Amino acid sequence: MYSKAIYISTNQGHQNSIVALAIQKDGTLVQKSVTASGGAGAAGIDSAINAPSGPDALFSQSALTVAGKHLFAVNAGSNSLSMFKIHSATNLTLINTIDLPGEFPVTVGASEEHKLVCAGMSGAVAGVACSKFSAKGLAAADALRPFDIKQTTPPVGPLNTVSQVFFTSTHLFATVKGDPTKNNTGFLASFPIYANKVSSCGDHLSPPGTAVLFGAAPINETHIFSTDASFGAAALDLSRSNNNIGVQKALLPDQKATCWTSLNQDTQTAFVTDVGIDRIVEMSFDAKILNIIDMNNGDPGLIDLQAAGQFVYALSPGNDTVPTAIAVLDAKAGKQIQHLVMAGVLDKNAQGLAILKKD
Repeated sequence: MYSKAIYISTNQGHQNSIVALAIQKDGTLVQKSVTASGGAGAAGIDSAINAPSGPDALFSQSALTVAGKHLFAVNAGSNSLSMFKIHSATNLTLINTIDLPGEFPVTVGASEEHKLVCAGMSGAVAGVACSKFSAKGLAAADALRPFDIKQTTPPVGPLNTVSQVFFTSTHLFATVKGDPTKNNTGFLASFPIYANKVSSCGDHLSPPGTAVLFGAAPINETHIFSTDASFGAAALDLSRSNNNIGVQKALLPDQKATCWTSLNQDTQTAFVTDVGIDRIVEMSFDAKILNIIDMNNGDPGLIDLQAAGQFVYALSPGNDTVPTAIAVLDAKAGKQIQHLVMAGVLDKNAQGLAILKKD
């Protein structure tokens, strides 16, 4: 029996489902299952072509996430959130699905410590809403913490949309993209946690020099590593007083839109991907480039990813001509060990990549 797996959302409009792939001892992927989420997927409108977006249909990171032995996934087309029980690596059971008090949910974060899960919404009713969870399932969502981003449903993006929600032990954070073409500044929203509840009030901070904050992950309670599609990536220091954020920027060469990141606490490095380039970049936690790995698969680019041990798993949704695929990188050796084509199972609407690291 396999004890590790990755999970990807099909994000299909008629029915969203979760594809599970088991991780073998050598890091490669095998054996899949498909479990319906009880909701519908959707795609935002790509402002460059005024048509449904794909790849990066949701303009976000973490359309699904794992906490303990449970998986959570947003359903952008039905404004809902689903919770699954993970019985074993690829054996999932849908527990329940709840309605959310906003439109077009694109990202979800969960805290096993606090038994909380929160979803970020990018539509005409945008913001963050949270729920308590237990083995019995999700409780009803609480009131929306609104973001005044003046969007539509579906949203027109990728600029001016919610990027990601994630937890530390003391706070819930959300990254929200700005729009430099309209002098609209993006921000990092921060909501403190009290008595296992996320505060209804929070701060909106705009780190100096950033514009299109996207994927992010906490290094510790006061430091965050984040991508920014306008230049590359940055290390954010929230420990300063008076809500001043320290920013260490890294401009990635030839980048198109560096948007997704995953941190590896074992190696103390971050990995970032670009929807317009078939490569994975390894960086230090203080945003210095350590290694640029060209994947050479012919994929148009990579989006959601997860780093675990020496391996990195990255999703390429493909497009109308190139099929969806998952690249597996042995980061220690600096080389790809698998390129798994998912044609017939996933397409350009696919979004999110979560990981179960151990059974």
